[in-house]
Amino acid sequence: MRTARLRTVHPVLWAGWAALAAGAVLCVAGWYGVSGERYAERQLPYLASCTVPGAALVVAGAVLLAHGGQALAAARVEELYGLLVATAPEDAGHAPRPAVAPLAVSGELAAVPGGTLYHRADCPLVAGKPEAIPVDAGLLAGGGLQPCPICEPGLDGGPGAGDA
Repeated sequence: MRTARLRTVHPVLWAGWAALAAGAVLCVAGWYGVSGERYAERQLPYLASCTVPGAALVVAGAVLLAHGGQALAAARVEELYGLLVATAPEDAGHAPRPAVAPLAVSGELAAVPGGTLYHRADCPLVAGKPEAIPVDAGLLAGGGLQPCPICEPGLDGGPGAGDA
């Protein structure tokens, strides 16, 4: 899925490389001609006909390469953005799937001693920790524990639903 803009970038890059190479050849030819002449008045034709145009071609080639590289990068970013925002057509008969599966669904509550949050027992923050202790209504009534913002234990109407 290449865009038309991506196809037009390559000639700019090729032109840049060609200008850079031609400029380098002219600079070398000018240097060679100047180096063979002893007097400055005989060196001026080589400077005017080879070295100055060669330097101009080197600069033009560098500008074309920089522009072509930026255009190529911009075309790739546009292509990737198009792939990122492209969505598959939704079936009319099916309900859309939820974006994220719930992290924890357990009705049991747990907390880590010394912590300030209570969690569902299968919350990734306390699951598998041997020091986690079960939380009952007495601990929640004390008001020292807040519901975990990750597993949201008080949102399902279970234990602690009125304390959140």
